[in-house]
Amino acid sequence: MFGHAHDAIIAADAVLVASGTATLETALLKRPMVITYKVSRITYRLMWHRKYLPYIGLPNVLAGEFIVPEILQDDATPANLAQALGNLVANPKVCEKLVERFEQMHLALRQNTAQRAADAIAPYLERALAR
Repeated sequence: MFGHAHDAIIAADAVLVASGTATLETALLKRPMVITYKVSRITYRLMWHRKYLPYIGLPNVLAGEFIVPEILQDDATPANLAQALGNLVANPKVCEKLVERFEQMHLALRQNTAQRAADAIAPYLERALAR
């Protein structure tokens, strides 16, 4: 699937995705997902001890709540991952709500970059031209 990840994600009913930017990419493609990740025990304990964030997936971080299931560390067994994906596929209303949240997220993230850059630069240009 190298080079065709978007096609695979779009074709899927639900996606199992490792935590990272791929979670945001999957959300922007508006596909229901289950996030999973495993790190070394010491890294996990350090992160847990410092309580960085209650969630690791970017859709959850951006939403400020759990909207996508996260199955981490010892819980990330094949059986648990399959069950979580199966639950998504078996519940179309849950998937619809996720897609709605992803659409809202997409709109919130979408920016008119050229206009924002022009707005940021305009005051400096106006001052320079006024001299």
